[in-house]
Amino acid sequence: MAGLFLLPRFYVYHQETIVGSPEDRAWIEREARVRSIILSPALVLVWILGIMLALHIDAFSQAWFHAKLALVVALSAYQGWLGSYGKKLASGQRPLSGKAVRLINEIPGIAAALIVVLVIVRPF
Repeated sequence: MAGLFLLPRFYVYHQETIVGSPEDRAWIEREARVRSIILSPALVLVWILGIMLALHIDAFSQAWFHAKLALVVALSAYQGWLGSYGKKLASGQRPLSGKAVRLINEIPGIAAALIVVLVIVRPF
């Protein structure tokens, strides 16, 4: 989760740099490190350990788990989108406005809150 909070914040700052500047190149390098050192290994571990735990506690038969799983799949897709957006920023494209990037920055926090509620409250 730390990487999902960190990378969009980097994109907010990167979005405001001048294409080709030294600052732009520094953000490209930082973002690549976050993706390769934090996010990619964490995604693999989350899926492996999460499936093992779900099998161990027989969570696949519980409705709250299906909702949680849908949110985890959505966060995995979000991570994939972050990677593609980072490549666009690295190539000099700025397809979204700064305001849109700031709003997208809030997605992991909302998803984390919903996941915690589903696990603790188990509403269904």
